[in-house]
Amino acid sequence: MQHIEVIERRLTREQSARSQAELLLEEKSRAVYDANSELKALTECLREQGERTHAIVANAAEGIITISNAGYIDSVNPAAERMFAMAADEMVGKRADSLFANPCRETSPDATICTPQWLISSKREADREILGRRSDGTEFPMELIISEVTINNRHAYMSLVRDLTRRKQLEAQLAHAQRMESVGQLAAGIAHEINTPIQYVGDNTRFLNNAFHDLEDYFESVDQLIQACEDNNLCSSLVKRTKALMEESDLEYLREEIPLAIQHSLDGAERVATIVRAMKEFSHPGIREKAAIDLNHAIQSTVTVSRNEWKYVSEVEMQFANDLPLVPCYAGDLNQALLNMIVNAAHAIESTRDDETQPLGTITISTKQVDNWAEIRISDTGSGIPLDAQSKIFDPFFTTKAVGKGTGQGLAITYSVIVEKHGGTISFETEQNAGTTFIVRLPIE
Repeated sequence: MQHIEVIERRLTREQSARSQAELLLEEKSRAVYDANSELKALTECLREQGERTHAIVANAAEGIITISNAGYIDSVNPAAERMFAMAADEMVGKRADSLFANPCRETSPDATICTPQWLISSKREADREILGRRSDGTEFPMELIISEVTINNRHAYMSLVRDLTRRKQLEAQLAHAQRMESVGQLAAGIAHEINTPIQYVGDNTRFLNNAFHDLEDYFESVDQLIQACEDNNLCSSLVKRTKALMEESDLEYLREEIPLAIQHSLDGAERVATIVRAMKEFSHPGIREKAAIDLNHAIQSTVTVSRNEWKYVSEVEMQFANDLPLVPCYAGDLNQALLNMIVNAAHAIESTRDDETQPLGTITISTKQVDNWAEIRISDTGSGIPLDAQSKIFDPFFTTKAVGKGTGQGLAITYSVIVEKHGGTISFETEQNAGTTFIVRLPIE
């Protein structure tokens, strides 16, 4: 009997254990099923993400290039293939710096290669404009953004490349349009500047025409007098007639005035030629590359073009350093920046004059070399810049002028030209009711 009870207890324990095992198995099976479902969902999600990422990379307008830690190209997208005119299998495995027109030489003339580490080193901008090189060797402007990433536990670099060719063309067209707009705004004044010497030339030419018409009878009488002398047939009546004609034509006056009229006409013609040359230099389309220019001459041309803007309110004094070396510049853009500052100076002086009887103000323009910089100072005796406007004067569309007098673009364009295009600096010193001095520095090398 006791033996049967032991067997029953053991059987009960086994049945309980079996039930628990079945429950555990069911739970584990359910957990495995749920995990498998989640894994399937995750796999589908990763597949969708992969397809989406691939579609984004494949259809991106910018070139995307991954570069190994050693500086070799690992992968490129279709945009990069089109940009550099090379197939992916041609690009993969090449040194990344073979795609660049060696930006290292901008600061390291002896450099032979550009590593990704160099491009993103703390001493340089990670977002930079450099020249790219296509498969046929042609170069084009591009923007390069490069960052460090980790792929499969390996350090690598991802670069985003944007072709700036079209943007540069549009910027050049816009800059030229802005110069043409300035020329249009100055057109009436320039026409007046040309009209005055042309009118002077015309008046002098008419005077010379009348003078020689008056002398015609006198010259004819002189010819007769000479012929009579040659023929030994000189008579007192011919001499008297010649003398009378000489007095009638006021020969002494003409001998004094005709050379002056000719000189004044030449001066007027030269003045017109100077204005035309200045206009031609000012409005000439900008070139893509910097060219070494005579800064003093560029300023003189811009002062000439803008004369009608300042001549009624101020005088202009130019204090140029004769030993100033040639400065690499985009001449057209620099002319625009100089014009903006000169016109601003004239407007600042004009705002302080209540009527035309007040003395003229003064715009002083000076140049000098400061270390490796060419410095231009443009000073005026105007009203100065209000304190609350000083932090905003280079902001686009900000102006303190009356409606219709300014668009707020002048100094914004000037800042862009000096700082962004030329790598220079622009600052100012101002004093209320005393005037303002703009200080521009351009790198000489």
